[in-house]
Amino acid sequence: MRPDTRTPRLRVLAVPALDAGAWAAGLVAAVFTRYEFTLDPHRVANLALAVAVTAGLHTLTGHLQYVYRGRYRFASFDEVRAVSLTVLVTATALLIGDLSITPRPLPASSPVVGATIALVLMLAARSVHRLHRERRQRPDPRTATPVLLFGAGAAGHLLLRSMLSDPRGRYLPVGVIDDDPRLRRLRVHGVPVLGGRQDIPALLAATGATVVILSVANADAALIRELRGITVTAGAAFKVVPSTGELIDERVSVTDVRDVRITDLLGRHQIDTDLDSVAGYLTGKRVLVTGAGGSIGSELCRQIRRFAPAELMMLDRDESALHAVQLSMDKRASLDDPAVILADLRDAAAVRAIFRTRKPEVVFHAAALKHLPLLERYPGEAVKTNIWGTLTVLEAAAGVERFVNISTDKAADPVSVLGYSKRITERLTAHTAEATGGTFLSVRFGNVLGSRGSVLTAFNAQIAAGGPMTVTHPDVTRYFMTIEEAVQLVIQAAAIGRGGEALVLQMGEPVRIAEVARQMAQLAPVPITIEYSALRPGEKLHETLFGAEEVDQRPLHPLISHVQVPPLDPATVRFLDSHAPAPAITTDLARLCRHPRSDSPATLPHHGSTPGLAITVPRT
Repeated sequence: MRPDTRTPRLRVLAVPALDAGAWAAGLVAAVFTRYEFTLDPHRVANLALAVAVTAGLHTLTGHLQYVYRGRYRFASFDEVRAVSLTVLVTATALLIGDLSITPRPLPASSPVVGATIALVLMLAARSVHRLHRERRQRPDPRTATPVLLFGAGAAGHLLLRSMLSDPRGRYLPVGVIDDDPRLRRLRVHGVPVLGGRQDIPALLAATGATVVILSVANADAALIRELRGITVTAGAAFKVVPSTGELIDERVSVTDVRDVRITDLLGRHQIDTDLDSVAGYLTGKRVLVTGAGGSIGSELCRQIRRFAPAELMMLDRDESALHAVQLSMDKRASLDDPAVILADLRDAAAVRAIFRTRKPEVVFHAAALKHLPLLERYPGEAVKTNIWGTLTVLEAAAGVERFVNISTDKAADPVSVLGYSKRITERLTAHTAEATGGTFLSVRFGNVLGSRGSVLTAFNAQIAAGGPMTVTHPDVTRYFMTIEEAVQLVIQAAAIGRGGEALVLQMGEPVRIAEVARQMAQLAPVPITIEYSALRPGEKLHETLFGAEEVDQRPLHPLISHVQVPPLDPATVRFLDSHAPAPAITTDLARLCRHPRSDSPATLPHHGSTPGLAITVPRT
């Protein structure tokens, strides 16, 4: 590292003089105490010569160590190490010189004792300077908002340090709250730990704080809801730091502090990821993500990129969405990047050509139509995209190392076109695993908070319009998870899943949509009313993650269940008529979901130009 050529005058003059003075004080104290404060002129002269030589030697050694040339920030820990080494070298040289001269000019103990005293003085002076500098860098109490931080862990330490090093900062920490009783009466960067969550109302009153900041990056939604309730009831504002999944470099600073979002209140889960197993199948591999422009697909791309694949291919039919996900990962991205693939899964020839030329090794299939009410009206579109499109990708991917089909909880005991189509894709994926012997699996999870077209999107639009918020039924419930958490579990599930399985992500307890609406209304800037309509066709009152015959087994990860999926021969779906009347298509899809694996033929009514014609399809 090159030294700073703009060395401040303090470093050039004052610091060497300070260290020389420390040596002088140390040697004088060592010699005077050795002779019980009685020195004759000869010993005084020897001491003066030793102080001069030692000061010069220390200054020269420090110069060679860049202590006085700007390499280290004054009073930093790096400088402390360099100063300690300089003192050690100087003391060793002084001791060797003293022992080699007869008679010895100084007592043999003086270099050691003097060096110890000198080092203590040097470090003390630097500590005083550091404390003074840190105090000057603290936010101005006259303008900054006094805050309490909940959480004295790693995130809390980083946030405190960030707050206390910004003299123009908005927040001044006046106390830390933590439920660990062992931390009571401790100080974190000079800020005292005052109590636990039950003490928040009293501590707000005692300290004058008006804001509580949750400084726990991996806090779950239940903790956030509880702390927010306590804080708001006590009349203070409540803010949070982002979840670990939102933090790109996993370091927290004061700029990350934000207001609570509905995703914090509903979706945060503590997830332990086995990074080694994930890296084992992603690092250095050619990875393809279909539907890369969608909510799940784009987050998959962002998280997969962290594992350094040899190539990340992003496929979607929406050019604007592709560019958006590109820009989310690289602000200088351009659409001529070969990582971007513009294609439609309905174009079988194009899909086959992509697999033939780009040779992906791992495939995440996230492309699908997902809006339940629309698919109820246009089930033929679900056939063409969700079923035939998936079959096209499965057939083109027959030789890949790992294939992950993104499914939904609506595939468990389905009653809607969306659920039927996704259940059929699970079974087609299981058939491909059986036919090829490869690792072809599905991952099933519930509603993703913040995804495009989710209930939160509709609620936010209704709030922006001034209300009312519309809920289909006061008792309707759904499972919720944030996009980051869902994708993190998808990637983990793909590492441990076996061919032919559906891996079900555990999403906590189902949440009443009415409660979601109520909490969002509370966060709204204006009063919002809530109205109830009725369940729409294809909607369940309560979703389930498992079908009636599926068993919840979690052999490898506490948040990932493994269920077996009966294969479905692709021949049974090729004869679906996507142009038939909607009720007829829906009936056919329901029949395909129900029909078991057997050797008896299945008959699907033909809804084309020849009414009543039945096509017999052999089953495997």
